Formats: sequence, C-alpha cells, structure tokens
Amino acid sequence: MAPPCGSGRRWSRAVKMTFYLFFLIPMSFARNRNTNTIFGKKQKPEVQQQLKRLNKPALKSIESPDGDIIDCVDIYKQPAFDHPLLKNHTIQMRPSSYPEGFSFDEINDISSNSEPEFTQPWHLNGRCPEGTIPIRRTKEEDLLRAGSVANFGRKKYHTIPHAQNKIDLPAYEYATYGEAGDKYYGMTAEMNLWNPHTQEENEYSLSQFWLERGEYGQDLDSIQAGAMVYERLYQDKNTRLFLYWTDDAYQSTGCYNLMCPGFVQLDKQIAMGARVTPYSKYDGDQFALKFYVWKDVNGSGDWWLKINNRDFGYWPSSLFSILSDSAEEVRWGGQVINYYSGGQHTTTQMGSGHLAEEGPRKASFFKNLNVIDGLQILRGPQKTTTFISKPNCYNILTYGGLFYYGGPGRNPNCP
Repeated sequence: MAPPCGSGRRWSRAVKMTFYLFFLIPMSFARNRNTNTIFGKKQKPEVQQQLKRLNKPALKSIESPDGDIIDCVDIYKQPAFDHPLLKNHTIQMRPSSYPEGFSFDEINDISSNSEPEFTQPWHLNGRCPEGTIPIRRTKEEDLLRAGSVANFGRKKYHTIPHAQNKIDLPAYEYATYGEAGDKYYGMTAEMNLWNPHTQEENEYSLSQFWLERGEYGQDLDSIQAGAMVYERLYQDKNTRLFLYWTDDAYQSTGCYNLMCPGFVQLDKQIAMGARVTPYSKYDGDQFALKFYVWKDVNGSGDWWLKINNRDFGYWPSSLFSILSDSAEEVRWGGQVINYYSGGQHTTTQMGSGHLAEEGPRKASFFKNLNVIDGLQILRGPQKTTTFISKPNCYNILTYGGLFYYGGPGRNPNCP
C-alpha cells in the first residue's frame, strides 16, 4: 500500500533530484526549514487553507500524552461531508442489518459509552462527548513535510498487493494471502498487533486487509484498514490505526483516515491515525484487533467497518463506481516499503519482525478469516493464493483460516 491524501526554477538541480528520489521533503528538512523562505511563502496560504479544511471546529480538544491533539468534532460536521457526492448524504447511525453468520454476541449490548477493547494514549486525558467523533489534528509541519498540500495523506506510489507484473515498484514488498474469483460482500479477520521497526523515515510497515474490484491502470476500487508505522506521515515510529480507500487506482481519489472527505465515522472512542496499544510481546502476551467489513445489501449498500465489535463507520456506496456492487478480491497481510539505503536491503520489519516459521507468539498472524461470498454466505477462504515479493526477507505460512507472516527485512539471506 498504502502513501496516499513556480519557484521550481529557483530550486537547484540537487534539490530537484532529492525531491525526485525521495518524493517527499525529508522530515529533518521540514522541521528545520524557515517557513518564511520563498517556498514557504508560496505554500503558506495553501497550507493554511488546507488546515482549515482538515481541522473542523472542535467542541472539545484533548491533548494526548504522546503529543497528538484530538479534536472532538460534531458528527454532522466531519470531513466526509465535504465530498461533493455526500453533500446531501443522510448519515446512517447504524447498519440496517448484519450478515447472517457474523457472531457478534455483543451486537445488542455495545453502546457508544462502552470501552473499546484496546487503548489509545489520548484516552488518559479525556473522552469525546456524545454526538462527536475524535479526529487527530493536522499540524502545519505535517503539510510542509508532505512537500505539497496535494500529496498530504495520499499514496505517492500507485500499488496493489500483486501488481509487480504490471508496474515496476522494486521498493514495495509484501506477504499477503487471499481469495479471488467470486463476488465478495465482506470479510472478517483478526490480527495481532506489533510495533515493527522502520529504518528510514520515508519507509513504512503495515498490516492490513484489502477489498478490491477492478484492475490497476484501468479502474480499481479498494477499501483497506489496519495498523501501520510511518514516520514520514506521523513524525514518530509508533503503531497507529489507519483506513484508506480509492475509486481510481490511487490516481486522484482517496487517502488515509479522514485526511480527505469520504469515509463516515460514527464511533466516539477510536481515533484513526492515533496510536493504539498495547503491543504483542515476542514469546509473550498477544494483543489482537478484530476487523469486520460488510456491504449493507439490505440498506443503502454502504461498506461498514466494525473494529473490535464497535460499528466504527462506513464507506458510502456512492464513493465508488465498480465497488458499489461487490468486491472481486479479498486479501490480508503485510506490506513494507524498502529504499535499499546504502545499496542494501534495510532493516525495516514486517509484523513482529520474525519469519512466519517461528509460529505462535513470535510471528505475526491473521486468524478467524472469512469472506461473505456471492451467495451471501459467510465462509472460510477457498481457492486461495499467496503473494510474497521477497521470500528471504519476509514470508508467509498458511493453515486455512490462519496464517503467519512477516520478517526482519535485512538478514543473512536478505542482503
């Protein structure tokens, strides 16, 4: 996956080449630059306008111990409704139905006041009131670090997990497992949570699911969510929740979290883009996140996302062209970006940073995997395939509805 949402003549050739190679202004440069430079002056009005668009008026703001600011925004004034297709959208406060076979013992017991089954640091300093949703505040340095307002929160590299035969992206590496060949109306997955090391600030490591339809280079719709470490985007090496979508193969639509309009959030306890804890420990306690996605075929056809038994929100069907009907592929797994710093593979880890064969409590896992197929039946994966781009650096071992994956990046077999 994964990053999606003049004065050029004055730049020296070296600066141009640096921008080309790294696609983004290095964070250290962004931190130290004087925003009163020519570049800063030209960008500043656009940056301020974008900050105003992103940071909706808050009814309450919470300063997190990790430095994030969480704004509690009126649910009806969230960024989603800036999307031209959602101007007259009627917010759906709950799905009209749950798929048959989804085992939610808590469905009728979950309330907006109940605690999520994991924590985020901002919870220590307060909670958002009823009728609001938590949004991680975007800061000026975040936009400056992205190099341009248009780049912020978006994927710079147009990839799908198995596109190596279509485009040349040697820096993208992944280990994924999934199924294609049917109509899919949802999926379930549970993954253990880790805090993988990333070597370079413009590298990332993520674990996620994909629901997709279409073909890269023509028309591709995709919805995704999971956990990631991405220093360039968040200015630290902590694991954070994310979601993503695109309607045109990452060309101009979609971005991370709520950084561009589209996804409608309902939950007031979970903030996308905020840290999530605790992490699993090598050969110790394991902590997992549960994801459920399903198309509300008996309602408006929206794609709903449930996280740990909480109806988190939905992707409105109107956002998509071909995914408005159904998906044609479901995948789960890990992805990293590797820049071969110094001419060798970096030490950026996937998942726990240990290879799949190390097994329980040591390797990363996805389990309780199911899809909702064209017959609207919840079942385990069939006709499955794996994609592993660098099997000596990251790998995968499958056991039906369970698989282990990950790896350390550079190692004796991965120079």
